[in-house]
Amino acid sequence: LGVQLSGGKAFGLLKARQERRLAEINREFLCDQKYSDEENLPEKLSAFKDLMSLKRMMEKLGVPKTHLEMKKMISEVTGGVSDTISYRDFVNMMLGKRSAVLKLVMMFEGKANESSPKPVGPPPERDIASLP
Repeated sequence: LGVQLSGGKAFGLLKARQERRLAEINREFLCDQKYSDEENLPEKLSAFKDLMSLKRMMEKLGVPKTHLEMKKMISEVTGGVSDTISYRDFVNMMLGKRSAVLKLVMMFEGKANESSPKPVGPPPERDIASLP
């Protein structure tokens, strides 16, 4: 990949790895017989998605979102510059390791805090030794 990236060597390696993953995913779609009857698939994979088409994609993935949630997701990915998102940005958004948008999805789904449930009932009694 001849793309110049700033942010250090580790960031460049991460971006290169993400590009390879995206290329593999695209190859799977382009070579899969299920999608062979789809017209202009390469063009569709590079097209920009508006709010409603992104909303339909999320519904097909099984995580339907409200209009406001979708606006927040697009704004997060594009930095508020655009009302559309590219397919590549969508895949990076969903596959990114520390994806803020994926965290938003998890938050809206209520899965972000499953690992630390809130204690139920009154707090336990404390003594002097347990204080910081």
